Amino acid sequence: MNNEEAKFILQGYRPNGRDTTDATFCAALDQARLDAGLGQWFAGARAFDAAISAKFAEVQPPTSLREAILAGGRLTEPSSTASSWWHSRAWLAAAAGVAVLLALSVGFWPKTAAAREALQDFAVADAKHSGTHGGEGADTDALQAMLSNPQVRLGRDLPVNFAALRKAGCRTVTFQERALLEVCFQREGVWFHCYIAQRADFSALAASAAPVLSERGGASLAAWGDAAHYFVVVSKAGRAPLEKLL
Repeated sequence: MNNEEAKFILQGYRPNGRDTTDATFCAALDQARLDAGLGQWFAGARAFDAAISAKFAEVQPPTSLREAILAGGRLTEPSSTASSWWHSRAWLAAAAGVAVLLALSVGFWPKTAAAREALQDFAVADAKHSGTHGGEGADTDALQAMLSNPQVRLGRDLPVNFAALRKAGCRTVTFQERALLEVCFQREGVWFHCYIAQRADFSALAASAAPVLSERGGASLAAWGDAAHYFVVVSKAGRAPLEKLL
């Protein structure tokens, strides 16, 4: 069993620990104990599942929901059957739609927020070790020159060919077993670090098309996305220089 197979199995592990002795999970659990990387992933997955379960536990259905559902199934007088049936079915459909949306929003928000924060924490930590940064290749140089141009406003689609940049020698770092590109650039004497992720590699990420500014770990960040990529620009010089880029 490799780690990918173990992850596939462990995704079904219930956060309350009831599956500890289930033969389906034993081999995968043993591998998670022996492999530090898999163990770290499993701990994060369990924490996320526990948070989702807690959120669902907070959802309370309306007290009148049972009565309303039962009322929709009762027979009425012939003259009003069609009208009553339509209204009850429509009400039930609306209630079901609200329930689905609520469940999706409750489940999706923590996952999206956790994914966004994890990537931003990684970007800040990596940017603090800028002495090791650097890239090669004409494609990298062209992107760096464009980012350094004070006439270019960021916070929108960037002409990025991820595969070409990576092949040409653009600095590549690994986050959650996926590749990120990193390009350093300078404006008005201030250095910035632009991290680029492929959205196909990080399905949990949801990015606004407009840049969102935030502060994390003593640095300022601007994050946004387009159809294919997710961008995070880190400034160690504070928020004001970052705002001038946008």
